[in-house]
Amino acid sequence: MDKFTKLTGIAAPMPLVNIDTDMIIPKQFLKTIKRSGLGKNLFDEMRYTLDGQEIPEFVLNQPAYRKAEIIVAGDNFGCGSSREHAPWALLDFGIRCVISTSFADIFFNNCFKNGILPIVMPQEVVDVLMEDAKKGANARQTVDLEAQTVTTSDGRVFPFNVDPFRKHCLLNGLDDIGLTLEKAASIDAYEAKAASAFPWA
Repeated sequence: MDKFTKLTGIAAPMPLVNIDTDMIIPKQFLKTIKRSGLGKNLFDEMRYTLDGQEIPEFVLNQPAYRKAEIIVAGDNFGCGSSREHAPWALLDFGIRCVISTSFADIFFNNCFKNGILPIVMPQEVVDVLMEDAKKGANARQTVDLEAQTVTTSDGRVFPFNVDPFRKHCLLNGLDDIGLTLEKAASIDAYEAKAASAFPWA
């Protein structure tokens, strides 16, 4: 998993509330177990017509936001079914951070496990960030995980809270496998001791 330390990037404004996981990655794309390749189908039914043409009005189809790395969203982002493909699709598109007033619990947890930083902010702060994001590609926002701040394109700084353990994992690029491998020496020592004590096992 890639480390998340400090990100300066384009923020796409998505003021819709209750953006659910089926909107993020529709059910017909859940057959794969690969984490790559889903970005092209991110928000598929919002991005494309039935015959596969781009819908120009959708924010990520607009030239200013095609390379967005941050989404500023409405309330209750990631609700719906518990598909891990949703953060996979966001990450494969290039999204590393989502800012909202609230997230569905399972989606929130899955983001951290996949290298995406979900940030909960008060409504009045999200409103400021949303307006800043509407300025387009030249209005880049900075998310500093170490300092726990989001800075707008015009220099306004807003603090956010994050669980210390999850912060540690993101800063060091540790998913569940990475956390286990940190204990590799202890695991090897235990297995060697067990093999000696129970050679028949």
